[in-house]
Amino acid sequence: MTAWTTHEVFNQFDELADFNLLTTDAALGEALERAGAHWAQPQLAAYGQQLGAQDTWRLAEQANRHTPSLHNFDARGRRTDAVEFHPSWHALMALYRAQGLVAQPFQDQRGGRWTAWAAGFYLHGQVEQGTLCPATMTTASIPVLQKEPALWAQLQAQLFSNDYDARDVPLAQKRSIWLGMGMTEKQGGSDVRANSTLATPLRSGTGAGGRGGEYLLRGHKWFFSAPMCDAHLVVARTAEGGHACFFVPRWRPDGSKNAVNVQRLKDKVGNRSNSSSEVEFADAWGILMGEEGRGIPTIIEMATTTRLNCVLGSAAILRQATVQALAYARQRQAFGKRLAEQPLMRAVLADLALESEAALVLAMRLAQAYEHESGGHTDPAQRAWKRVMTPAAKFWVCKRAVELTGEAMEVFGGNGYVDSSVMARLFREAPVNSIWEGSGNVMCLDVLRAIGREPEAAMALLAELGDTAAGEPLLLAELRALRGLLATKPPEALEALGRVLVQRLVLVAQACLLRRHAPAAVADGFIATRLGSASAGRVVGTIDTRAIDVAAVLARAFPG
Repeated sequence: MTAWTTHEVFNQFDELADFNLLTTDAALGEALERAGAHWAQPQLAAYGQQLGAQDTWRLAEQANRHTPSLHNFDARGRRTDAVEFHPSWHALMALYRAQGLVAQPFQDQRGGRWTAWAAGFYLHGQVEQGTLCPATMTTASIPVLQKEPALWAQLQAQLFSNDYDARDVPLAQKRSIWLGMGMTEKQGGSDVRANSTLATPLRSGTGAGGRGGEYLLRGHKWFFSAPMCDAHLVVARTAEGGHACFFVPRWRPDGSKNAVNVQRLKDKVGNRSNSSSEVEFADAWGILMGEEGRGIPTIIEMATTTRLNCVLGSAAILRQATVQALAYARQRQAFGKRLAEQPLMRAVLADLALESEAALVLAMRLAQAYEHESGGHTDPAQRAWKRVMTPAAKFWVCKRAVELTGEAMEVFGGNGYVDSSVMARLFREAPVNSIWEGSGNVMCLDVLRAIGREPEAAMALLAELGDTAAGEPLLLAELRALRGLLATKPPEALEALGRVLVQRLVLVAQACLLRRHAPAAVADGFIATRLGSASAGRVVGTIDTRAIDVAAVLARAFPG
């Protein structure tokens, strides 16, 4: 009997897997060398190989398909508020923890440690981002906890541990721990000062409250990130002292479950492997960190680091979207030629590649600034890279990731829009980094506030960029325009121009960094397509490739 065959599958290609995410990324390898983090190359290369393996991509797909489920009560009616995860989630969490990345910037003393950590985070984020939410908050909590000697003495070993411990048990029984944060309330959102959760001193405990004292928290959080973390840093107001920051564990010291009641898990657009929740504090037990009235500055210190993570996460999304699009276009044929040979497609791919490397070089420069400050240095330009450029980069890079993942998905046509694809997951994932830890307008206002508080640091940054821009007319013209914007009178008029200022600042910074560190084809291509009239109102691929060495740009982006 003759078998019926209606069609043969050809000219169809799976998304890229089984490749080393580090050794195929020339720009990342150069960033590690530049920061003196060559010592991290062997471990990161092994991690890049493991992350790029087909089995790891499969774990990422499973963790996002089998989303977390909430169980408020056990079989006998006892309150548990337990979130159940698919085994793939635990496998990815264990994989990240084993690399020593959670505490690396604070545990390691070698030069380049911040860049090594950033590179590991960036590699993991190309494959799966939900598992990076608890990691982000845990890393960012460490410098805040280090200022509380009693708490730090209890938690240091578990925070520094590389041994993943998924058990839901009291802190004292854990081999390693994860920390989350709780700021957002429904009435305030980014306006943390509108928070109404109330903290009352527990008189029967340490006495009258105060730093290190015990409190009971009553209220609600609209977004409570990763409720299965072993503890959270929470902003609540006190009756007389204003807002304060509290350490709120999942279990009380006596071994009973703390009164942090999970009302529901959020059904999010992306980041679906990770649980985000809405909770109610029913007199939850917590310890005051810092002083009453200083809670917002305390938690903002944590948010400064998590914003860097947002930049790295979006840069990772941009990188993987570019790699997947380029690898696919080199195989798929249309109209008698491979897509990557079609002039218009080459313009799109080159644009993606330029954006991706610019995002990476900026993120890695920020990591160096964080390391510089952690060493006790007070250089104004370095301070501006951290305090001015972090929110600026979060504004721009995270927004660009949203747009460019859509363009990269389009390279795959209908296949990219299929929900189980890597491209679809990258697309769904992209918006969260732009929203979390302050949306675009909040970032622009933070940039303006940072410049207003330390104008000398901002001027030192512009002077540093000016040195790199020497001899490049477009760059020098943009720097003059920036200085003109900063001189706007009255100063409050600058707020309406916040997005204009921040966009121009980031593009100039990226162009200068590429001019300093990237091959001429990349730097010149970026400057020609991002500055001056070329930067206004365009979509991806609307660039004049006649002035760009497209072949060199694409070969550097991903060998093939």
